[in-house]
Amino acid sequence: MVPGVQCQVDPGELREVMIDGEPRPLYFVVFVLSYSRLSYVGVSLSPLDTATFIRLHDEAFRYFGGLPEECVYDQTKMVVISEQFRELEVNQRFHEYATTAGFRIRACCGYDPESKGKVEAGVKYAKQDAFYGEVFRDEADLRAYVRQWLDDVANVRTHGTTGQQPRALCDAEERRHLRPYLTPACVGREDDSLAPRRVDKTGLIAWKANKYSVPMAYQQGRVGVQEAGDRLTVHDLESGDEIAAHTLHLGKGRTLRNSDHYRDHHQQEADLEQAIAQRLGETLGKQLCARLRDSMPHHYKDQLRGARKVLEGEPDLDLALVSDWVTRERLTARRLKERLAAARLAKARGRDHDADVPASPGTTPAELAPYAQLGRSGGQQEVTHGAA
Repeated sequence: MVPGVQCQVDPGELREVMIDGEPRPLYFVVFVLSYSRLSYVGVSLSPLDTATFIRLHDEAFRYFGGLPEECVYDQTKMVVISEQFRELEVNQRFHEYATTAGFRIRACCGYDPESKGKVEAGVKYAKQDAFYGEVFRDEADLRAYVRQWLDDVANVRTHGTTGQQPRALCDAEERRHLRPYLTPACVGREDDSLAPRRVDKTGLIAWKANKYSVPMAYQQGRVGVQEAGDRLTVHDLESGDEIAAHTLHLGKGRTLRNSDHYRDHHQQEADLEQAIAQRLGETLGKQLCARLRDSMPHHYKDQLRGARKVLEGEPDLDLALVSDWVTRERLTARRLKERLAAARLAKARGRDHDADVPASPGTTPAELAPYAQLGRSGGQQEVTHGAA
């Protein structure tokens, strides 16, 4: 409740809003300055993603005429990826924006909406007073209406808690405490001419009732699509670089693939084999790969991938031990991991992992010396052992 310190932020959604004669879902984000209760509502006709969320923040701060010290959120994935013991893993792209703009991210505890009750009430107010029962010609009409509602209704009403108009209270007491705000360069990375699309797990995007392939590196990510004449181009949303191009198909239900987007299966195996050979040496690497193929021929690529991961994670690799293991009857990536773990443990205990080598006659290992006299007779007494 200190001027210029906090803004509470919360997304909302409303189904079946009449836009261009059709019922469509409306997505919006409400921003409320905690001291003056000055509010802003950013709208979108497509589901909110991190880029849209950042763009709506930019709109809100420019509308407020400044930047608060912190913004409060619930645990939306657009801000918080995960939380454990109140330690947050923050969405990297949003964190970059917040750091560049100059405000702190504060996340509420899970399932604790009361900790940002001002904006929770703002979402309910926007739904009931701004959107219910309204009809819009298009997106431009929707945006113009929301701006007018903010200026003529929401921010000039007498607020029930403060007893003052949010706009007047902000002008009188809060705006001078807000920090200057300049739109960071990262906000403009997405070209407005690019339509965002999500890539499915098979490396395909949907465009006008057809599907088109993109490089598998973008699998289950987001890309930007642009149509120009009979050509469809796909772009990286971060850099804007073109990553794929297709001839536009005018029919429906077709899937168009570029074979260059799918790496050859055998080439993948060759790359994994090469990585193992670089770690172990050419000869030993080939021997290990051959053993993995013999052990699990139907899952050879998975075994190669596992073995490479195990070997790359081993800082002090004993090649002599690995050379011995590849001569055994069966060796898998899991067995390799277990054997390497056992070797590390034996080394940490100061023992020779190769326990198969017998000790010299008449000698007693140091760790067994205290037990050397057990079972020996002090005189003529005979010692026997019964069956277990």
